[in-house]
Amino acid sequence: MSQQAAAAVTPHWIADLVVGAAGALSAVAVAQAAIAPARDAPLLRGMQQVNAAPVVDAPDFVYGEPVEGYEVVSPFGLRQLPWEKAARLHAGVDIAAPFGYPVQAAADGVVSRAGYDGGYGRFVEVRHAQGLSTVYAHLGAIEAGVAPGAVVRIGQRLGRVGSSGSSTGAHLHFEVRDRKHRPMNPEAFIDQAFATAADLPLKSAARVPRGVRIAYVSYIPKKKRELMEREAAEARAAEEATKLAALGGTAKGPGARVVTLTPVEEDAARIANWKADKWTVKPETSAWGAGGGAASGWGASSEPGWSGSSGGSDWGG
Repeated sequence: MSQQAAAAVTPHWIADLVVGAAGALSAVAVAQAAIAPARDAPLLRGMQQVNAAPVVDAPDFVYGEPVEGYEVVSPFGLRQLPWEKAARLHAGVDIAAPFGYPVQAAADGVVSRAGYDGGYGRFVEVRHAQGLSTVYAHLGAIEAGVAPGAVVRIGQRLGRVGSSGSSTGAHLHFEVRDRKHRPMNPEAFIDQAFATAADLPLKSAARVPRGVRIAYVSYIPKKKRELMEREAAEARAAEEATKLAALGGTAKGPGARVVTLTPVEEDAARIANWKADKWTVKPETSAWGAGGGAASGWGASSEPGWSGSSGGSDWGG
């Protein structure tokens, strides 16, 4: 039998089966194509939402805590210590912490100075972006490698808490200064982030509160204590000299009252009589304009490297 004859006798049901199978496969394919978009729609919508979310840039200026976990105990502003005749600017803040506790860089920067000063004790100064700088004073130790020119990162250890220089206890004296080296309130920067340079609180942080804070300390350094005792003796001597002058200015003659003075009081009395104005404490001119009534705290009398104190604090720095 020829092939044509064989094909002619092929049952019709076989042909129908082939055609039906092809049609079924085509229908399945169409159904899957219709189901897939509906099934994947939530996923696609989620992807679109993620892609549509706004991109937030990281802030350009980030400041951390110089002594992590410890708070400010003596703020920025005008303050008067027991041995001072008038209030003056405390150019930074004091953060009390245990001896040896880590002191870390508050922001990325480059070390500009590091060493020892009579008032600040062991200190480190770091220069930051936009001309800002931070000062870390009264350190017990400075970390190895922390020297002028060293690049430091936020949170990097600079030294350890101590009580060097003019200080009455373990604490960090921390300052923030602008590009002209004027002091600003460090609490406006500690643990804060600023998106751009325009967001830096340069004006608000430079304002000095007008109120004067009377500081009390639990320990007075020996030199300060001697100064206070000497001034008290001088005041008593001046008072006795005034009384003596009111009695005629001499202890001779009948009926004259004899006033006994110690050698220190005698010297102070002579000084009080002919050079009294030299013992009058005259407030320094404020660098913050009228109404300040106190030293600015950032001039030659308070800066590390210029043989001054760090502005004083409840902790003496």
